[in-house]
Amino acid sequence: MTPPETHLIGSSANGDMSPAVSSCVGLTVLTQRRDFQRAARAKRVAMPGFVLQMLKRPEADDAGIRVGYTCSKKVGNAVARNRAKRRLREVARAVLTAQGQMNHDYVLIGRKSATAALPFDRLLADMEKALNILHGKQQ
Repeated sequence: MTPPETHLIGSSANGDMSPAVSSCVGLTVLTQRRDFQRAARAKRVAMPGFVLQMLKRPEADDAGIRVGYTCSKKVGNAVARNRAKRRLREVARAVLTAQGQMNHDYVLIGRKSATAALPFDRLLADMEKALNILHGKQQ
């Protein structure tokens, strides 16, 4: 016997089908250690909730925006680190898809007791400010 709400699974309030997994259009996730190491030697800006590193890749590389997330054990146990990374993923999805530049790598580093504790709108504002600083639009 199936519950009566089964036909509503995967649909939004207006009846459209929503994907099971949110897709970040234009964002590719960094997985290779060497990519994180290259970004660590590039430009960076520290904000209250995170540190953002940015590396411009050569034009010969495949076009697109790549993003990586990392949190050390200083952030807390696995639950705290995963929560911080989830928040960083949402910040990147919301801001980098609109303001990120092609052929750039971005690495977001979570901060101890700040990434998970700051209000989400503050993280969004900090991300926009950090991108403006790194792209040279604001000093």
